[in-house]
Amino acid sequence: MPSPRIAARYAKSLIDLAIEQNQLEGVYADMIWLQEVCRQSRDFVNMLRSPIIKADAKQKMVLSITEKNVGALTEAFLKLVIAKGREGILPEIASAFIDGYKQYKGIHTLFLTTAAPISDATRLALVEQVKKSGGFKQVELQEKVDPALIGGFVLRVGDQLVDASILYDLRNIAKQFESNDFIYNIR
Repeated sequence: MPSPRIAARYAKSLIDLAIEQNQLEGVYADMIWLQEVCRQSRDFVNMLRSPIIKADAKQKMVLSITEKNVGALTEAFLKLVIAKGREGILPEIASAFIDGYKQYKGIHTLFLTTAAPISDATRLALVEQVKKSGGFKQVELQEKVDPALIGGFVLRVGDQLVDASILYDLRNIAKQFESNDFIYNIR
């Protein structure tokens, strides 16, 4: 069972070690690659979490997959994680590392959901406006298109949410009709 607290501890240790050895950018690239492998291959994650497969077999499989794709520090870290029996939380460790890296670098992630793709000019204006209003130096934009919004957008920055979609407005109108005091309920 994945444990975010343990994953965060392993990720923090790797961040500290990578900073100490001046390899933070390389390890960050390795963790992004590893996260993508875990996202694309359900079999890989199932193998990591399988109690039937022995640790030495898991280590051989992981190292054969990562051998030319990750650096020496990341490879040593993967060996340690498997030796400690924590390979099942490797996807969570990669995610926690990426989050910790962004926090260390002061990168804020914007999640933008729109009903249709937006232009580059709109994208740039939005990022600049969020930087200015939030006082952020670095902003990363993750976009998603969801036609169910009908129009408008939903923007999430940290724990703040701006929902300016037509779907949101329609739901509010429906709630107003449900609680309308001027319409008598006939039963």
